[in-house]
Amino acid sequence: MPSTTFRIGGDLTVGRLGFGAMHLPTEKPEDRAAAVAVARRAVELGITLIDTAHMYGYGANEKVLAEALHPYPKDLLITTKVGVVRSAETGEWDLNGRPDSLRAEVDQALRRLRVDRLELLQLHRIDPETPLADQLGTLRELRDAGKVGRIGLSEVSAAELAEAREIVDIASVQNRYNLTDREHEPVLAACEAADIAFLPWRTVAWGKAGDRAEVAAVAAELDATPTQVCLAWLLDHSPVMLPIPGTSSIAHLEENVAAADLVLTQELRGRLDGIAGAA
Repeated sequence: MPSTTFRIGGDLTVGRLGFGAMHLPTEKPEDRAAAVAVARRAVELGITLIDTAHMYGYGANEKVLAEALHPYPKDLLITTKVGVVRSAETGEWDLNGRPDSLRAEVDQALRRLRVDRLELLQLHRIDPETPLADQLGTLRELRDAGKVGRIGLSEVSAAELAEAREIVDIASVQNRYNLTDREHEPVLAACEAADIAFLPWRTVAWGKAGDRAEVAAVAAELDATPTQVCLAWLLDHSPVMLPIPGTSSIAHLEENVAAADLVLTQELRGRLDGIAGAA
């Protein structure tokens, strides 16, 4: 049976099945009430890792989590991401890893989440127009100043991860990865070798897992849903894997959380391991 917890950075223990807050609605008052209810239910169900980002609703996602959960339970980690900003003139999003922009984003995240320190901060994307040493050097300075606890990356290659680790300790990587999309297997292997948390996003290929006959067959045998099978496979596939499936539905949230209790036999794992290609 796979371990149910992981220590990010070697010292921050979280449950391995987390929650991605990106899909929580925030625009209308009734939407916010529903989002608050989902976030609170996630914590009630034992979720101790919630992922958000400045980009999600231009900070509104961080605000709704604070509204729902602050003051936070001691064992709850809310991780956010910086490095993608929105133009005030055009409304378009673009990469911005310049030191002044990263510092401003961190200060804004601290205010929105109502905390003095971001225990895990991830660089949403590497900005190709700014030297990586400047981007990660800024995050290292913020860590040394006490505003950041641990530093992570998102959507990086194995080579970029190796380069980043020459500059600063990396505690997590958040890349696209699921049962039928394993492009970043080399990055996962690098994370396993260094005991770095791997937070896959798009964990169930936009809900199309059931389109695969083998997934549907395994789900039927386990009396589970295809989504649950895909999440159980992720948890079983690597000890550093911390899936963060997202939803705006309490029913779907409860379905996702129940996936942690599925047990895959060696025979079932083998059948699922044999699936390849995009969904």
